Amino acid sequence: MPIHQVLRLSRGAIIELDATEADEVKILANNMPIASGMVLVDRNRIAVEVKRMLPRSPDRR
Repeated sequence: MPIHQVLRLSRGAIIELDATEADEVKILANNMPIASGMVLVDRNRIAVEVKRMLPRSPDRR
């Protein structure tokens, strides 16, 4: 989801994820993977915990 869409979300907005609790996910920036993490659920809060930063490819700066 582009950041401009995230910034327009209101409280209570629903975002469907293709992952479940404790699944490993890739974190993207400009459609490039930059990190991997885990989906965490705590009561009514959902978060992604960054576990590992991925190495930058040599052709990307």
